[in-house]
Formats: sequence, C-alpha cells, structure tokens
Amino acid sequence: MEVQQARVFMALAEELHFGRAAERLGMGQSLLSRTIRQLEVELGATLFQRTTRNVRLAPAGLALFEPARQMISLARVAVDSVKRAAAGEVGQVGFGFARASSRGMAASLVAAAYEDHPGITFAIESNVFADEGLTRLADGSLDLALVRWTRQPPTITGRPVLIERPVVTLPDSHRLARRKLIRVDELAGEDLLSLPANPNSTLRETTIRLCHNAGFSPRVILELPDAQTISALIAAGMGITITFDSVAATMREPGTVTVPLDVADESSVVYLAHLQTHGSASLSAVLAIAETVLPTVSSTNE
Repeated sequence: MEVQQARVFMALAEELHFGRAAERLGMGQSLLSRTIRQLEVELGATLFQRTTRNVRLAPAGLALFEPARQMISLARVAVDSVKRAAAGEVGQVGFGFARASSRGMAASLVAAAYEDHPGITFAIESNVFADEGLTRLADGSLDLALVRWTRQPPTITGRPVLIERPVVTLPDSHRLARRKLIRVDELAGEDLLSLPANPNSTLRETTIRLCHNAGFSPRVILELPDAQTISALIAAGMGITITFDSVAATMREPGTVTVPLDVADESSVVYLAHLQTHGSASLSAVLAIAETVLPTVSSTNE
C-alpha cells in the first residue's frame, strides 16, 4: 500500500461517504472509487461494505484503519524532517577547536545555536590544533573549526573572531614577575614548558620563532598535552611558558603571573573557518548565529 492509497482509504473510512471523501481529498469521486478498488485487489480483501444507502468498514478495513493512520503520520514526519533539514533546522555540525584558547567562544556559539535551533547537534572535538583543523575541514571530517593561520588555505574561508597577543606566564616568585613588560631576550636560559611539537601548534611555533628572533634557542625541558597542566607546573616552580593572552586568561593558576611580551606586530588571529562551498543548511544556520555571537574583529593578518 502506498501513502496516497492510505490517504484515500482513511478519508473514506472516516467519512463513510464517497462524495464527502472525494471532496475532502480534492479529487473526483470516480478516481476515489477506482483507487479503493485497486487497493482491495492488491490486498486481496474487501475493505468496505457498500449498499445503495450507506458505506461501512468491512472487517479487513477495520484491521487496516490503524496501520493506515500510522503510515500517513510517519509520512508527514518524514516530509517534515526533510523540510527542516533543508531549512537548516536539524542536522549535525562537526566542530573542532583547541580547548584552552577557544573553549569559551565555542561554548557561546554552541549554546546560542541550541537555543535558536535545538534540532542542530554538534559533534565537538576540543583538542584540535591549527594544522589538523585545516586538514580536517578540507577532507570533510569537520564542518567548522576555530583555527589560526598565517596564510589562508585554498578551499577554506573564515572570519577573524579573536586577536591574541603573546605573553609569558611565570611563577609569582620569578625575578621578572613584577615587570609590566618583558623582552623575549630576557628569557634566554629559562626552563620552558611547551605544548608538544605534534600536532603542529601555532602557539609552539610562535614560541620557537620569537626566541630565535631574539637571538637564542629555547630550552624546552618538558612538553605537556595542555595549557592547564603547564600552568600547574609553573605554579610549582618548574619553569615558564610563552603563550597567548587568551590562553593565559583560561589558566589563572594560583602562584602564577602573566606579563605581556614587548614585541611588535606579533598578534595571532583566530578564525571561525569552514569550507568555501560546504552545502550544509545546518552549518549555514550556525554561521548566521555566529555573526552575532562571535562578531568579526579587525585583523591586520589577512
């Protein structure tokens, strides 16, 4: 039985009158009668008992009534689901970011999207660094990512949503802890704590470059998986770290201080990035919300 046959059957089963059922469906009475006869032939059973005075359901029609009603209901649900998906009201968005610097922005966007479009879900990955994020946007395993780049990759687009500046986090007992600004060359010989070399971290690359530009090679004594662990070890007096102000703001470990680095033109830009041609209505809906939640910031690193 097809959905249209079910609709014709239900109209007649509820009206028990060929004329009224045909009018309700907006079809000719002869077509309605032909549809019912064809359905009875397909099912091999009489669905209606007809006389010149009235129409009533036969036992087979009574048995078909509830399944036909459910079939029509499921068809409506299916059509509605397709329409909502096409409108971006339902779907899933794969969202990646590096947790320390971007989790606040990510949380704001996810919460706002849920409020406006509760049918959109997120597959969240919170340990995605820049190179991995860009690679996975390109191969389609992520739809959206908060990433940094120095040169915009092909096929990827995005808006700058955060500008970060380099700082140094030290134990509060450190000789430089009371300074308002610190030059990078003053960190020569210090024990540095760092994120791992892989996956490629823009933060680690910035640290290496700043040190080399200041005339020394950084002495990285330990690589840690996340900024929180680095901050805890700094509080314990194990070393220092060069980081971004956005990352340092999430650490706030007692026993540590954060001081800006005296470097010019060293800002880093975080982009809300996605494929230039993504074809996802759900992602389009999320990006529209992001225009308000994560407004574009002025960037000189385009």
